[in-house]
Order: sequence, then structure tokens, then C-alpha cells
Amino acid sequence: MPKSPANTARSKRAGSQLTPDAIIDASLRIAARGSEDAFTVRRLGEELGADPTAIYRHFRDKDELLLSVADRTLGEVLDSIPEGLDWKGRIRALADGSLAVALKYPVVGSAMASRTTRRPNEFRVVELILGAVMEAGLEGAEAALHYRMVADSLLAYVGQQAAYFLFDAEVRAADESAWTREYRLVDPQALPNITRLSAELAEVTDEQIFEATVGALISAIEKRAETLRGA
Repeated sequence: MPKSPANTARSKRAGSQLTPDAIIDASLRIAARGSEDAFTVRRLGEELGADPTAIYRHFRDKDELLLSVADRTLGEVLDSIPEGLDWKGRIRALADGSLAVALKYPVVGSAMASRTTRRPNEFRVVELILGAVMEAGLEGAEAALHYRMVADSLLAYVGQQAAYFLFDAEVRAADESAWTREYRLVDPQALPNITRLSAELAEVTDEQIFEATVGALISAIEKRAETLRGA
């Protein structure tokens, strides 16, 4: 059935009233519902009640939209970090916030694990980490290296967790049960180490892994700074 003039006018108004922020907001609403199509113009058009092609008036392509949405999520991470923390506290807060936001918008977190937004909030994150490692006592090439260590390690971990969160609950449950099922049934002669630690392996939690990972990053910075001071 053809659109009435009134419906056509409403559709045109919706397209003309779109802004980059409104499109980013819509992408994040879709992503927060666990959907993987937060960056398709068709799905965004439905969410916004607008002609999908209107998206391209504000973003050159899907990738530009992805990078802009990702940078918005980095702003959300930064907003979660309290003022007045020392360098260790800032790194821990950045890690906690990064994981929380990645799990809130899993399709964004998983996609951005290996990308660079080249936008203001990413610059702010880089500035924060550099400031932390320099406060710890590293300078020059050492500061740059340890910044990359922290940034890349956090991106890898939170990206992996976000990607895992996109699987159906049944798939995740099957994977998680492996430690108490398949790993308990391995051949003890062929795989003695797994057999010896099968109970302990099953008890490890995601929270423990994340805490140990962040703690190891902080310890590596501390130890390197101590070594350089003693040189």
C-alpha cells in the first residue's frame, strides 16, 4: 500500500532531524540488548524510525559509525573512574570500567579489541595510562612500552569476554561445564598435570582471572621501575 502524504512527511522529517549523537545513541541501545546488528543501517533505520540511507548523511560508512560508537563507550569508561586515585587505582578503575562497559555493549567491546578509534576519548585513555606509568617511575621508551602492555592486555581480555558474552547462554554453559566434566575424565597417564589440578581448575572464576591479570600488569610496572631506579 502506498504511503500517505502524511506518513511520507513524517518519514522525511525523521531523516532530516537525525544527528550523529542520535545515531550513536540508537546503536548503543541496540548493542545493550545483546544484538549483533547495532551497526547495520537497516536495523538503525528501524530503531530511529527513519530512512536507513539517512545514516550516511552523518557517517561515511559502517566502520566510521563503529569507531564513533566505540569512542563514546570509552567516554563512559572514563566517566566511571573516580577522582583522586593513585596510579595503581587509576589502572584498576580503568580495567574495571572497561570490562563493565564491554559487557554492557558486547558487540562493541568485541569489535574494538583490535581497533583504534583515533578520537578524543581514546586519546584521553592513552593520556591516563601514560600518566599512570610515568607516576610509577617510568619514562621515555619504557613508559611507552608499558603503556602498550597495559592497553593491549586490557583490550584483549575485555574483548574476549565481550565476544564470549555474544554466544547463546546454552553454548556458554556447555563451555563452562567442561572443567567439571570433560577435564575430570581425561587420561591421567597421558595428562597428569590436568588430572592433578582438575579440582582447582574448576574452581577458578572469571573475577579471579581478571584480578590476577590486572595485578600482574601493575606488578610488572612496579618491578621495572624499581629495576631502573637501582641501575
